[in-house]
Amino acid sequence: MTLDPVHVDGIAQLARRIDHGADERDHREFAETVWAEFLDPLLDREGRTVIEPVDEVSRHLVDLEDVALAESPFPTEHGLDAGTINPTTFRNGLVVDVAQAAMSATPSDLELHRSRTVVATVHSNDETARVDDRWGTFDAGYSRSRAVKVPRLPRFAEGVVHALALYLAESEHALEHAATVSDLLVLDGPLYPRGLLRWSDQHPDLATILEEESQPTTVLENYVRLVEEFVERGVPLVGFVKNPSTRVVCRTLKRKRSGGIDAPWVDDAALFTRVLERGEYVDDVDGNRWERDTSVLTYTNWFRSRGGVDRPLSIDGDALGVERALARETYEVTFFVVYDPREDLCYRIEAPYAFTRDSDTREALTRQLLKDVAVAGGPPTIVEKADDLARIASQEKRSLRETLETAFDTERDRTYDDHRWGE
Repeated sequence: MTLDPVHVDGIAQLARRIDHGADERDHREFAETVWAEFLDPLLDREGRTVIEPVDEVSRHLVDLEDVALAESPFPTEHGLDAGTINPTTFRNGLVVDVAQAAMSATPSDLELHRSRTVVATVHSNDETARVDDRWGTFDAGYSRSRAVKVPRLPRFAEGVVHALALYLAESEHALEHAATVSDLLVLDGPLYPRGLLRWSDQHPDLATILEEESQPTTVLENYVRLVEEFVERGVPLVGFVKNPSTRVVCRTLKRKRSGGIDAPWVDDAALFTRVLERGEYVDDVDGNRWERDTSVLTYTNWFRSRGGVDRPLSIDGDALGVERALARETYEVTFFVVYDPREDLCYRIEAPYAFTRDSDTREALTRQLLKDVAVAGGPPTIVEKADDLARIASQEKRSLRETLETAFDTERDRTYDDHRWGE
């Protein structure tokens, strides 16, 4: 049943009763204040550096057509992504997720595209349950697979099996094919396993897993070794974050400021959108409105990040106990933000400081990612290509779950929502 016009009008009347606080102009002005006064560097209440520019705080723009037609700084690109069937609970008490990782290449490499790394993570409250966790191969040796039993933690079982499957498959596949990458690797997502590193902030039980269990440490170690291998070979890698949700800047500002206006943005992406969006207020029949300039990409300088989930891999962090063979600053997350006015979206590009401390490499990475976004009209084609290879479609998910039901001689736990939405 759809809403009648009278219902829509009623909701609109309700919205008019909500005072949304400062208007858009005030938010833009405050964003300019933050940009000009707080980021060089951004310090927390204890005086510790949270974010600082690699070079200097600056904003830039480039014509969309010009950058799309510019020569690529990197002759070839590789992309990496992993997809899962999502955590599935069975009536025998097992909670399982299955992830597959794939790597894409431009120009195309069909043998590389064929290769997969598949990881199944299993949670069980039955102490007698056992898992053969040795690596195996399939598809004539092009692909390999492994099952892993995760720690007993019923309250967070689904989140744990999902994160470990996803990041273990991705990191193992990246290490397996690292030598294939000759110019640039683009990860679909952050540089390090952000979902796993966030556990320490969410709940004491999840923090305990990070401290006491080997699987999360093994996963993070894979990413550390990946950075080391690429640094030693002199081949850059970056993470392309499609939906940046970090709140380090906003959270730090809120804690720093006493009185006045709190940071009004949901996350840092909203702040950077205000900082990077170009346009002007114009008059029309409906009054004064903002008109966006859609002819250019705008972007920030590169920043070094040592706050939030980036802290463990910073010079201040302990990397969850993972040994780092190179200088600590080598692993630090650096990032810049690109704003695409065509879709009104921000993207965050991350790279180890090992590469961005060099001005020539930093500039080449910036130009390459700007070109990729301009050409694709969004996330780089190489990332979308990896996403297509790794994605497990809805019909395939159902088929895999049915296969698991047969293998476990049980049925999947179903809810009314499964019935309602035809799962």
